[in-house]
Amino acid sequence: MSLTYETFERYRQRGLDARRAGQWDSARVYLLEAARAILMLAKQAHTQELQQARRETASRLLELARDCEQAKRTRRKVSTSSHPSGQADASAESSAQVSQWMVREKPSVRFSDVAGLDEVKEEIRLKMIYPFAHADLAEKFGIRAGGGILLYGPPGTGKTLLAKATAGELDATFFRISPADVLSKWVGEAEQNIKKLFDAASQEQRAVIFIDEIEALIPARRDEGSSVMQRVVPQILQGMEGFDKKKNSPVLFLGATNVPWQLDPAVLRPGRFDEKVHIPLPDLPARVRLLELYLRNRPLADHVSFQTLAERLEGYSGADIKYICDRAALLPFLQAVTGNDQEPEIDQALIEQVISETPRSVTPAMIQRFEEWARQTS
Repeated sequence: MSLTYETFERYRQRGLDARRAGQWDSARVYLLEAARAILMLAKQAHTQELQQARRETASRLLELARDCEQAKRTRRKVSTSSHPSGQADASAESSAQVSQWMVREKPSVRFSDVAGLDEVKEEIRLKMIYPFAHADLAEKFGIRAGGGILLYGPPGTGKTLLAKATAGELDATFFRISPADVLSKWVGEAEQNIKKLFDAASQEQRAVIFIDEIEALIPARRDEGSSVMQRVVPQILQGMEGFDKKKNSPVLFLGATNVPWQLDPAVLRPGRFDEKVHIPLPDLPARVRLLELYLRNRPLADHVSFQTLAERLEGYSGADIKYICDRAALLPFLQAVTGNDQEPEIDQALIEQVISETPRSVTPAMIQRFEEWARQTS
């Protein structure tokens, strides 16, 4: 059976649509089909990172499918019993689960650990870092710290790493949230979880909230009838608008997406995602830096030219380049463990061979669609 990513997206979208409408049986079937499809696509992935990402997506979809069954049982239980203890138990379980998905950390990575993206880094500095570092000047010129930034672009371009590095530059508490975690909690509590997230972040001296795949929380279509999404979306928008009401808000809200055209247009208005930052494929200097990062501390032949390799890697994502470097290290590693007399090295010819065998994960059509969306929203 030939399977395409579009088939997976169709199952996934139908499952999410049915879930938002409270059609639990249909949602469960579509989500299980989507999970099966993405697992099959994971086997076809050309990079380890892409394979792992697709497996994680499958895991989240399976969790959502299980939650549909739980939601169905909960609705049946509520409809057949008016005893208040059930509601109390649900509330207690929800409160206990909040600490499991509201994960906080203090990242050690910095912008120097992120290859390229100099213009993107400067936009983030202007938005968050400079106003905090020069608070008096920011107040004098009426520059507000904090707010919302949307990071969008092809998969594998380093959006998550950039978000962590932003928190590292700020010495801020980093909240990384998965939409599946928020949506799969006890029915009726998802919007309360969002409120608790913003409340917790605002209590920090500085905080960065990062939500990957944010289109799952703020989808463009949310008119399918009564659903949890009709409560979650306004709660997120309200939390983002709260940044404008606070002087020097300590919170920066970063959302990342590979499909920005699936976002609710309301989230793109001023006061919410004030900045929409395109995270492109790495340019030549960035590709050189990625090769340096991924090949350092490995036995490398003296004649390897990062510049020549980087020129050949045009159009490859950062995840692609990492896979190529890892793959190029496998053959000399096998030679070493089999007792080869000579000490094996990673040489130019081997890396070039791996490049020729590795297709680009980002197609020209994908790049063109991002460019068109950027023009439409600018």
